[in-house]
Amino acid sequence: MNILYDERVDGVLPRVDKSALISELREALPDLALLHSAEDLRPYECDGLSAYRVMPLLVVLPERIEQVQALLRICHARQVPVVARGAGTGLSGGALPLEQGVLLVMARFNRILEINPQGRYARVQPGVRNLAISQAAAPHGLYYAPDPSSQIACSIGGNVAENAGGVHCLKYGLTVHNLLKVDILTVEGESMTLGSDALDAPGFDLLALFTGSEGMLGIITEVTVKLLPKPQVARVLLASFDSVEKAGRAVGDIIAAGIIPGGLEMMDNLSIRATEDFIHAGYPVDAAAILLCELDGVEADVQDDCQRVEAVLKAAGAVHVRVACDEAERARFWAGRKNAFPAVGRISPDYYCMDGTIPRRELPRVLKGISDLSDEHGLRVANVFHAGDGNMHPLILFDANQPGELERAETLGGKILELCVQVGGSITGEHGVGREKINQMCAQFNSDELTVFHAVKKAFDPQGLLNPGKNIPTLQRCAEFGSMHVHLGKLPFPELERF
Repeated sequence: MNILYDERVDGVLPRVDKSALISELREALPDLALLHSAEDLRPYECDGLSAYRVMPLLVVLPERIEQVQALLRICHARQVPVVARGAGTGLSGGALPLEQGVLLVMARFNRILEINPQGRYARVQPGVRNLAISQAAAPHGLYYAPDPSSQIACSIGGNVAENAGGVHCLKYGLTVHNLLKVDILTVEGESMTLGSDALDAPGFDLLALFTGSEGMLGIITEVTVKLLPKPQVARVLLASFDSVEKAGRAVGDIIAAGIIPGGLEMMDNLSIRATEDFIHAGYPVDAAAILLCELDGVEADVQDDCQRVEAVLKAAGAVHVRVACDEAERARFWAGRKNAFPAVGRISPDYYCMDGTIPRRELPRVLKGISDLSDEHGLRVANVFHAGDGNMHPLILFDANQPGELERAETLGGKILELCVQVGGSITGEHGVGREKINQMCAQFNSDELTVFHAVKKAFDPQGLLNPGKNIPTLQRCAEFGSMHVHLGKLPFPELERF
């Protein structure tokens, strides 16, 4: 058993009478919505974190809200866990199935219900692709701001569940900052609306609570997002540096100058070379690091900001600074950044993507720490990340076919996340906790804080049927985690209830 995935989670779940469950579900859903053969289940055994795979008991693909309600009510009555899945692009194992649970796939909820240019919002079903919203809004001069690298494939429901960001989140915010309203179903199949058509809904901000809850509090059936007018002008500067630390310091210098770029991304030499070989974006392959800085707005302001940023970059030690000469070159610069993950996948049999967030001022220190940890564990690390808001994405390169390399990658990843916590950061910025980071939750939060998390979970889902074993560690797990690191596995712990 590796240290990140606790195989015992399924061990505490009661066995399900699969035949009886399928028989009851067939009364509420068409046969084509139920997948239960091994051949049909295999494509759903993992999400984007493919190192961990579990065959679900069965997969359900509903098309109408009434079908989702029926499924939830049946599973609630039978005490069968339900794991929700969107497009399956998540990178933290949040949609990893359970052997004794139903995988609820919302991919067929894929209709754009309304684009309202006057109100500047869009109503969509949860299976709609992120990029499709901007494409539908484009004729009105509008777009949806959050843009994860997987935006061509990821679903808006998954974005809400993980509170996804993207390369432009520094200026325009994460998913939570771009929502008006979310319609959900509770674990018992009751409908609820969180938020409103107004910018500020009355009462407690349950919309913010639900965003990023990773399928643990309810099932999303409709999302209303804010739309923004397209900027008049957008220009990208590419700055190359002869050291990663200089590039890291330049990030803070730009913000300190009072400039908030639309996007501010960083890549180190390993990721630069891999990306340039794959995409031919025009990156300088001899640079130790590059910064991509996008400035948008009206022409006069953008021109002035470009000059100011260029001066800041050169003062910070940039070897060379150039501005994209046209829209085509700007698109190439961003295509390289957004394809950096698959590019790294071409130079390594496997890679493991981390998602820690740190204060910008700590970038040089943490980048140096990652380099030291990489050397210590004997694994290469490619850094490509949202530098402007300190959202780190170290990609740990390894070969799962080599004995012990996956375990070393997991250990290295855990050390990187703990380093982020030590400097005042967080173990996740946009990918979520899922199964992947549940041990590091024990390093991030104390027992009182975890108790509050459990209380919130219990208020929405008293029996713990929605996505159990994810996100929130039990105190028992934290005791095990602490014993592993402090007492060499000899610390006794009480048998406590698990979700």
